[in-house]
Amino acid sequence: MALDQYYLLGRSGLRVSRIALGTMNFGTGGFHAAYGRTEAEVRPIFRAYLDAGGNFVDTADFYTAGESETILGKLIAEAGVRDRVVLTTKFTNSVDPADPNAGGNGRKHMIRALDASLRRLGTDHVDVFLLHTWDRITPVEEVVRTFDDLVRAGKIRYPGLSDVPSWYAARAQTLAEAHALAPMVNLQLPYSLVQREIETEHVPMGQTLGLGVTAWSPLAGGFLTGKYRDGGAGRLSDAPTWTERDRQLLEPLGAVADQLGVTMAQVAINWVATQPGVAAAIVGASSADQLGTSMAALDFEIPAELRAQLDEASAVPPASVYRMFTPAYQNWIVSPELKIGDKPAGYAPPVRNW
Repeated sequence: MALDQYYLLGRSGLRVSRIALGTMNFGTGGFHAAYGRTEAEVRPIFRAYLDAGGNFVDTADFYTAGESETILGKLIAEAGVRDRVVLTTKFTNSVDPADPNAGGNGRKHMIRALDASLRRLGTDHVDVFLLHTWDRITPVEEVVRTFDDLVRAGKIRYPGLSDVPSWYAARAQTLAEAHALAPMVNLQLPYSLVQREIETEHVPMGQTLGLGVTAWSPLAGGFLTGKYRDGGAGRLSDAPTWTERDRQLLEPLGAVADQLGVTMAQVAINWVATQPGVAAAIVGASSADQLGTSMAALDFEIPAELRAQLDEASAVPPASVYRMFTPAYQNWIVSPELKIGDKPAGYAPPVRNW
């Protein structure tokens, strides 16, 4: 599963690598300054990704106060790969605290944010433009219509969403389909062995409505690299946000990695990138060597029995009403003892026996 194997993003004809390059640390300004890298430091990271066949690059106007886009634009131009690269950026976060319309998902900010991103990136369009975070107030109709206008204007090729409720994404896609507007093709969400909550609604929604999931933080902020295990770079006590269930997951993850002769991080990335509904896992890196290790996560397959061990160890029991949507509960609706088959030819859909 080399990096130069490409997959369609959602229900579109856009082909992307299964590992996307995250550039949140490209630059040293703003909120992400603590772990940011200079242009000289990230150049070999970007080149290593391209050399491996990668084509899917993710940034946002908020990353390092715009420096990420500026640096990325320079590196793309320097390498002469604008047409080859699938360039993704995002908007939502405020760029001027004194201006109430300098943030959020309203039409005014969407258009201004995109124009500013295009200037920093040194291009006339981005391939994927994402709403970064649900702002809770902007009507979804306004967002979808503005996305369509930007597609028609040639400034973006495909719209998408990041970090929104599943109902919001479903409504956006339904509105786009009902009114022949540009459909969403991408849904960017946090997903890892310790953060599987999106499987409840977001993933099946994306599969049904044609939004390919791109998973950010597949290593759960570094937790799944194993650095918090005994003898590692950190201690479990250094990660107070992780639960005992999360900590216990490190043992089977380490055992699978040892059996396959790879790192825990590689197993964690591979698991995410090969999950149903996932188009790509987004990985960042502080060096070209670190990125190389992450990209090698697709050089092996996790055998079914080992994947089952990881699935069982990391499973999130369904909560509240979601328990009613499991196969076990469905047996209360249709008895498993009844032999229910497909309807006669010409009738659809068939009845499924849980």
